[in-house]
Amino acid sequence: MTGAGKNLAFGKKRQQHVLILASGDKVRHFTIRPWLAATGLCLAGLLSVGYIGSTAYLILRDDLVGATIARQSRIQREYEDRIAALRAQVDRVTSKQLLDQQAVERKVERLMAQQHALTSRHGRMSELLERAEKSGLSDNAQDTPAANAYLPEKKASLSGDATGAIDNMLASQSARTDLKGSLTYGSRSEKLSERSLSKMIASLSKVESEQLSRIASLTTGAENKADAMADIIRSTGVKVENTAKEGIGGPFVEPVTDSAGTFETSLSNLDTALKRLETVRGTAQALPFGNPAPGREISSRFGNRIDPFLGRLALHAGVDFVATTGADIHTTGAGTVTSAGFSGGYGNMVEVDHGKGITTRYGHMSQILVKEGDKVGLGDIIGKAGSTGRSTGPHVHYEIRINDNPIDPMRFLVAGTELKTYLQ
Repeated sequence: MTGAGKNLAFGKKRQQHVLILASGDKVRHFTIRPWLAATGLCLAGLLSVGYIGSTAYLILRDDLVGATIARQSRIQREYEDRIAALRAQVDRVTSKQLLDQQAVERKVERLMAQQHALTSRHGRMSELLERAEKSGLSDNAQDTPAANAYLPEKKASLSGDATGAIDNMLASQSARTDLKGSLTYGSRSEKLSERSLSKMIASLSKVESEQLSRIASLTTGAENKADAMADIIRSTGVKVENTAKEGIGGPFVEPVTDSAGTFETSLSNLDTALKRLETVRGTAQALPFGNPAPGREISSRFGNRIDPFLGRLALHAGVDFVATTGADIHTTGAGTVTSAGFSGGYGNMVEVDHGKGITTRYGHMSQILVKEGDKVGLGDIIGKAGSTGRSTGPHVHYEIRINDNPIDPMRFLVAGTELKTYLQ
């Protein structure tokens, strides 16, 4: 026993590992058991072996890494494609808005151009309408329906309606800016602006179309009236100058179809028609188509008759109107007095030159009120009826001569009655 007790090597205890944790006044002791240390070492070994194995697996399986990288690249491309699609969509929306805005601006420019064109036409149209009215195309009941469409109270519709139709919308530059800026308020504003502009453009186009239609109708009325008057004048044997131009020509070119060219052509045609009408009207007013003794009966016509003094057949070169001594004698057309005095069988006689080789003679006057060289107009009083010269009683002897050859005055009297409706 004693020997055994003294054998320290046999009975010696193994020292234990103690882990001491101190926090302030508190001290904790943890004894690390051998099995716990062994377990920890085993776990650490397993983790190391697993890490090494995984690393080796990844290194050896490069296809897995490539697949991962490819998947990441695909995801990145899809993301970039999505961004590109969104950018393209934004660009399309922006481009559409820009195109819509440009369309509205073009409509505004067109609207402004139409307004300016319609306004600038006012002067020329007013001048032509005044000429048409003076030519009897506006208020003559006998004119064509086209001419009657141009009564004075309707003249303003050709020019005033055009500008008045858009003055409230485009009275200033600010209105134009508002129209262009309306696109910034969204698609609804765009549609409203385009709809409003389209309606305004359609309204102006309608006004312009009505202008062209009325001008064309007025042109037709002037041409028809000039033709009718020219035919009446020709029926008397007087030639009316042909207004057709000679010595012209050139290759055929299609007509201008733009609105400005069409309108200018229409105005030119109307101007030409009015010039012709004014020429024919002036001819009718200058020639002796009036009546020297309005309201008086005819006592003797033109042609062969029994001479009241000789009792045998003789040519009566004029027409006699029943009149009392002192009754007014009127000129039958504008002209110049070429003779005023006593002239043989005519007694007191006045001769008026009307141009184109046409003269009129008024005989047997009791009193002459004009002198040679005087200018007279249609209906002027040039003397008083009487029975001077070779006459059996007071009356008005009236003659018409063309190149000094007597013709039947009834041609001119009848033609004058027909022309009266056109000359009023």
